[in-house]
Amino acid sequence: MKQPDFKELDRNVARARILLSLLAMLSLYIDPTVAGGLFHLNTLALVILLCHLAYSLALYAALRRQFALGRLPTVSTALDLFFATAIAFLTEGQTSPSYVFFVFAIIAVGIRAGLRPTIEVTLCSVVLYLLVIALSDGMTNYYMMRAVYLAIAGYLIGFVGQQRGAFEARMHELELSAERHTIARSLHDGYVQALAGVNLRLETCRELLVRGRTADALAQVTDLQRGVAREYDEVREYIRSLAGMQESGSRQLSTVVSDPLLEVQVRFSARSLGGEQILQIMLEGLRNARRHAMAHLVTIKAWEGGDKVRITIDDDGIGFAAAEKPPWAIASRVAEFGGSLTMNRNGSGHLTIEIPKL
Repeated sequence: MKQPDFKELDRNVARARILLSLLAMLSLYIDPTVAGGLFHLNTLALVILLCHLAYSLALYAALRRQFALGRLPTVSTALDLFFATAIAFLTEGQTSPSYVFFVFAIIAVGIRAGLRPTIEVTLCSVVLYLLVIALSDGMTNYYMMRAVYLAIAGYLIGFVGQQRGAFEARMHELELSAERHTIARSLHDGYVQALAGVNLRLETCRELLVRGRTADALAQVTDLQRGVAREYDEVREYIRSLAGMQESGSRQLSTVVSDPLLEVQVRFSARSLGGEQILQIMLEGLRNARRHAMAHLVTIKAWEGGDKVRITIDDDGIGFAAAEKPPWAIASRVAEFGGSLTMNRNGSGHLTIEIPKL
């Protein structure tokens, strides 16, 4: 199943981390019970909070620029626990914000991962918090209960995160099932019925030919050809809509099919899968020139150049319009195999394609 995209979620968590850092700094500044007194911050605590704020801002900036940080969740969780422990050690007391930092670290994992990672982070948080209490003066049962509350909160967050993930997976399955049902119904009610009609018309043409009524059979075949062309255009448009593509307004789908002269110059070697894709691209280029370009001559060349195969497709037809996008069927194949495609809009159709040898 396709993995969910956490980019926006990570950015929201990063914003919340910045807000947490600022609010913690403010609360400690105005809290008279914390070391340093009212409107004053312990120097070491201030340094730690400023470092946390810098880390939060840097992480948010990296997410905004979409840097490739594959180990971002692990690194950010480790840093969240480190700062929570440091703040707890420096500001421990009844009004210390350190407890919120531990809860934040658990929530950041719980909303992104399943139950097991959340439980692991919760256990780390409890152990670190108990260690801070053990190393601090004035250890009390009140502080010990905070660790218990932290464990309960971590379990609940992990459970809710697991249920959310299962719910999203189920919703994704239902959406895919509904989409498949819609496509199947559309094919059955539209194009399958059209094919059945074509079959009946062909049967009629066969009977007319058997009876020697060639003129009537030719009229039927001509009319059938126009009908098939219309159905082809509708199927093509439907397929492009499924792929999220739209036909360019500058070129209308044409039912006029030309029969251009074909010139092919091919010399390359590739594995069977890659070679099949290259041949399919060349075939699709020929089809486009025949169906849409009204060309008289189509020239296709393919040759090796280093670790790539270069393909050029030229025709003397109507060419590409200024705002027209590359042919979707060709562009999608090229993109799938990590190639490149360029168009020349100089009044004739020209495509230049490069595909890595597979």
